[in-house]
Amino acid sequence: MTQPGGRGVLEGAFSLLDAVERCGGEAGLTAIAADCGLPKTTAYRLLEQLVELGAVERSGRGYRIGPRIFRLGQARQPHPGLRAAVAGPSRALARATGATVGVCVLSQGRALVIDGVPGELDELAPMRPGATWPWSTAAGKVLVAGAGAGAGSRVPLDPLPHGWAREAAAIRDRGAAIDDQELIEGVCCVAVPVRAPGGATVAVLSALVEPGRRMSSLTDAVTRAGRSIDARLRARRRNGAG
Repeated sequence: MTQPGGRGVLEGAFSLLDAVERCGGEAGLTAIAADCGLPKTTAYRLLEQLVELGAVERSGRGYRIGPRIFRLGQARQPHPGLRAAVAGPSRALARATGATVGVCVLSQGRALVIDGVPGELDELAPMRPGATWPWSTAAGKVLVAGAGAGAGSRVPLDPLPHGWAREAAAIRDRGAAIDDQELIEGVCCVAVPVRAPGGATVAVLSALVEPGRRMSSLTDAVTRAGRSIDARLRARRRNGAG
């Protein structure tokens, strides 16, 4: 905690914020300190400083994420207008299909959830904003397949599997990826790209359902919702929204 320039203190503070979130959003000092591997005295000191800054707030005998971090998180915009564009279509998709719906972007080689709508698979595969999933999920594959040459460190750091170029081309041609219990038993997923006005893949829309559903029908529904999001992004650009 004594690295030059306060870097260690910042790392400790962020590890505490991560621990508060991992402990269910509301946890006591002992659990938080154990989760991030800090002495209780150090954890307490940093938590109290975070309370003063509004990044953490006390809740009973524990702590939870504070309003300042919540506001900053809500302001995150992976692509201009993306949050507003996905809100209506993703919720309509969840209502129509009963699926657990998520919108993800590519971040550090993983699929990062930025928006989620509860559905039938919340317990097995919750799509909560801030959660990350391996690139090998249907959502991750769509994102990596659509990543341009300038994607840099956002694509997986490990070598891509043999035959990936062929699979990626098939995903781009089909406009969707399907996961049939490949990652989690009891979870099937359809994912389609969300495209910016220029055609670049900026996010992915996915729907998670139980096995036994007609995947062709679900793919059609997710594709329509994805196109609706694309249209909203195009309209925003035409209207000159900043």
